[in-house]
Amino acid sequence: MVIGFRGIPKITFPVFLLDSGNWEEYDGLLFLDNMILDDKNQQGKTLGARRVQTPHRNLQVLKHMITSPNGLLKQRTKYFIDNSGKPFIYEKTTMLSLKYLKISKVELKESATLIRVRGHNSPFTVPRPPEVGYTWAGILHLKGLPWMLYEYSETKLKDTKRKV
Repeated sequence: MVIGFRGIPKITFPVFLLDSGNWEEYDGLLFLDNMILDDKNQQGKTLGARRVQTPHRNLQVLKHMITSPNGLLKQRTKYFIDNSGKPFIYEKTTMLSLKYLKISKVELKESATLIRVRGHNSPFTVPRPPEVGYTWAGILHLKGLPWMLYEYSETKLKDTKRKV
């Protein structure tokens, strides 16, 4: 399955990077280069739950996990498997503006942080606050409107574009 940035809501995070797109499914087993990625014969709603239960020992090692959509956008590889066990190819197809806006307020909440930037009314929700010294936020704009917080910066960087 090939997904672009508009298909991100169909993905169950976290996702895991794969070395190649050579996957195939046979008898409930999902293989990647002759190593088992997922055993759908086991009970469990998540990839991890099924991998723990499988009696097979030739499991493909999943080294890197991505927990958010902006982490997915920053990857150079295009092969992934999501937490439900669906392998997919993420294809970057669209150029979006990346504009740097001054961080006006950082609000710490119980389980997240709200980042407010000048010129935008709605806050961006992130798992943790930016490190001390980061006072600028790189915001991806979709159709001219702020869409996603992409990165932090200590200084205002030149506005640019990113392929997502």
